[in-house]
Amino acid sequence: MRSPGAAGRSTRARILDAAIQRFGRDGFDASLRAIAADAGVSAAAIIKHYGSKEQLHEACDEYVLGFIRDNKRTSMNADDLGAAFMSQMALLDDYQPIFLYVMRSYMAGGEVARHLIEHMVTDAVDYVREAVERGKLVPSRDEEARVRYLVGASVGGMLMAVMREDRDLPELDRDFWRRTMHGMALPALEIFTEGFLTDRAMLDEYLLYIGDPPQSEERSA
Repeated sequence: MRSPGAAGRSTRARILDAAIQRFGRDGFDASLRAIAADAGVSAAAIIKHYGSKEQLHEACDEYVLGFIRDNKRTSMNADDLGAAFMSQMALLDDYQPIFLYVMRSYMAGGEVARHLIEHMVTDAVDYVREAVERGKLVPSRDEEARVRYLVGASVGGMLMAVMREDRDLPELDRDFWRRTMHGMALPALEIFTEGFLTDRAMLDEYLLYIGDPPQSEERSA
């Protein structure tokens, strides 16, 4: 995540960075005046570059979704998955504004949360399909259903960690996000890599119950 006010940053980019961080800390009712002060510009400059606070919010969503999509696509399609994963983990401190913004969006609920989650699922279906085609991931009988489950597990895990803290969202520091992500990494990787059940009895019984999932014929073709 880029830092507002960094040397060489354009006014438009500084505004976007400041908005992501301010919305994450204070919520989407944060004023243009506060965002402008963070970016070192006037409120009029925000209107000039983004048109309105609503359009600025949309631009923040677009940036955050693109950031997540690009990082996931890069790591999942890397030749060395282990090295790519550890490179991402080494950058957790830099991702704090993104974590905060995403959590704020989830906790806002309503259309704000739905918009972000649905776009995350759509993006994930694409980059997971690419990774399956490259032989990096095992194919699924129903790829979209699997992606929705994985996104839901990630969202739920992060929300649970936030809710367990006796602190407000803006007070969660880098140490919290490091502990949270490392706390999720081991069990997730164990399940993804080694599995969970010792046999496939439950899956076989469920497949008999529901019949062929929508993508099963395409998968076996």
